[in-house]
Amino acid sequence: MIERADQQRSNSPQLIADVTLYPSSGGGRKSPILPGWGCLCCVSEHEPIAGYGGFPLLGEAPMQPGERRRVGFVFLMGETAARIIQNARKFSLWEGSFVGEAIVVPSTEL
Repeated sequence: MIERADQQRSNSPQLIADVTLYPSSGGGRKSPILPGWGCLCCVSEHEPIAGYGGFPLLGEAPMQPGERRRVGFVFLMGETAARIIQNARKFSLWEGSFVGEAIVVPSTEL
């Protein structure tokens, strides 16, 4: 059986974003996110919470609470979700609460 992290290593990103995980002391996760982790990517923080299932492509390195990193994303809804999020230019990471935020990097800056 192929694990999600192994499968993600071969995925091409559908968008690139500068991600900031909130520190644990600021309501963020208590532990790092690991390769294969996924969450809802929300273009609005208004209730009801709605978003697109997204997976940051972390490579081999976990991402710590409070860390900022440029990463690629793939989405369960594919290019449809990527296009909506690209148009919003900013999105939040939801895992029972908002645990981070991300700003889409325009393709002209890559």
